[in-house]
Amino acid sequence: MIICLKVNYHMSIDLKTVKHISKLSRISIDDQKAKKLEKDLNAIFEWIEQLNQLNTDKVEPLTSIAETTLRFRKDQIVSKNIREDVLKNSPKENKDYFVVPKVVE
Repeated sequence: MIICLKVNYHMSIDLKTVKHISKLSRISIDDQKAKKLEKDLNAIFEWIEQLNQLNTDKVEPLTSIAETTLRFRKDQIVSKNIREDVLKNSPKENKDYFVVPKVVE
C-alpha cells in the first residue's frame, strides 16, 4: 500500500493526521508512538522544505548514484525439468499446478 501526502511549504503533521495515516496503513500504534511519529514526520518535512530551496536548475536527474552499466549475458537454461520437484512444495497436492491458500477475499 502506498500513501501519498501532498507536501506544502511549512506543512506540519498533527497527531490526528498521524493516527489517520496509521489507520489507513492498518498499523496499530499507541499515543506515545503516535507522538514520536508526529515529531519524526515533522522533522522529515522540514528537511524536505530545506531541499526545495536548493537551486537545481543546472543539475541533471540521476537514476542511480553509481554510474555503472550492467553486463550483458546470454540467456541460458541452467536447470533441467524440475516441474515435479517444484510441485512437491505445494501446500496441496496437485499434478498440474502449484496450489496455494486463498489470500484475497
